[in-house]
Amino acid sequence: MVKKMMYNWKYWWRSLHNHNYFIIKLGVSVLLVGLAFRILYTRSTGFSPISDNPFLENAQISPPPVLPLISQENTDGFPPEEDAGKCNVFIGDWIPYQGEPIYTNESCGFIEDHQNCMKNGRPDTGYLHWRWNPHGCKLARFDPDRFLESMRNKSWALIGDSISRNHIQSLLCILSATEKAVEVYHDEGYKSRRWVFPTYNFTISVIWSPLLAKASIFEDMNGVSTSEIELHLDILDMNWTKQFQSLDYMIISSGKWFVKNAIYYENSKILGCHNCPKRNFTELGFNFAYRKVLHNVFDYITRSNHKGMIFFRTSTPDHFENGEWFSGGSCRRTVPAKEGDFGLSDVNKVLREVELEEFEKASAKASQNGVNLKLFDVSPLSLLRPDGHPGPYRFFQPFAKDKNAKVINDCLHWCLPGPIDSWNDLLMDMVFNN
Repeated sequence: MVKKMMYNWKYWWRSLHNHNYFIIKLGVSVLLVGLAFRILYTRSTGFSPISDNPFLENAQISPPPVLPLISQENTDGFPPEEDAGKCNVFIGDWIPYQGEPIYTNESCGFIEDHQNCMKNGRPDTGYLHWRWNPHGCKLARFDPDRFLESMRNKSWALIGDSISRNHIQSLLCILSATEKAVEVYHDEGYKSRRWVFPTYNFTISVIWSPLLAKASIFEDMNGVSTSEIELHLDILDMNWTKQFQSLDYMIISSGKWFVKNAIYYENSKILGCHNCPKRNFTELGFNFAYRKVLHNVFDYITRSNHKGMIFFRTSTPDHFENGEWFSGGSCRRTVPAKEGDFGLSDVNKVLREVELEEFEKASAKASQNGVNLKLFDVSPLSLLRPDGHPGPYRFFQPFAKDKNAKVINDCLHWCLPGPIDSWNDLLMDMVFNN
């Protein structure tokens, strides 16, 4: 089953070696600029102001080893449809849907302001009327009654960064159509939180762990860094490991934060860094660190003897066009893209390559050890939804005073309601049908 979930991607990987392409040559550093967003939560919607600067600063890929360029036949590392078998819920397309969302900004109080596109004045609503349609099988809509009934006395956690928080808000909004969640815990910065559905004794949490490993982060409330992240590659973050065995289900993810400037430690000694030109450290590149940490995360999971269900979610793409967030980049599309309209950025290609390679190695060990580890690969379907981001409507009524106002766009996170709600359809299918 895990092999089926991997899209038979070994076929894709073997095809890479038939091409003589390279992402970088030895001795050449690739400099990429990225995105930094601060997520603000307001208590009026149940979320308190928090700092969140997920990515990107200066990205540099480590020179050794040389990484192969994804083949021209498959530029994003997504599997050919013929390799998917009878049904793979992550291969499909978006089709028109005439129904209404399960919730709105008025019926759900869990939507934080920066993703509240309706309240903030986004004029079009067509992005709400599409459904993900897997090829070769039917995907039922998320059923909150059935889900909560089956999760009596169970616990869930979404572990990761601001996209995990975006996702849990979607899930809470849908579940609250049956019963409203009651908050029972939050940390000082409102980054990690826990809710309970009293009738079902069902607990759901979001655990803030953007790097999944022990890290010291030097950022203020505006997301401005005063120093590089100090990341311990060999020590996992206790924010999630201390709760790991008590959870029945979890979705673990990371990715974007590894592109930020960082100093890497192993055995409490400096090993090197990513993008630290003013320091006399070895430049290792973010892919080196991401691979190391994911290897340790999967090793911890596969050795855990955990008896629940563990999902690893792949990182999601952004859709900036005509620039980056700081240079006028925007996401103004109002309908889903067609396959081939968008490709993964170089950074996202590297993140995805690391994720798929490390997951494949871990899945074999997990099967041997009886650990239920699944790939939650939302990258392909998310790539086709450039219309689903807040864009300028991360701010309240951004053009009310000036229709030509210059506004920083958010083309990473998702409007609520919006395309991210379909992730829950996929999640329910995987829980009940796999």
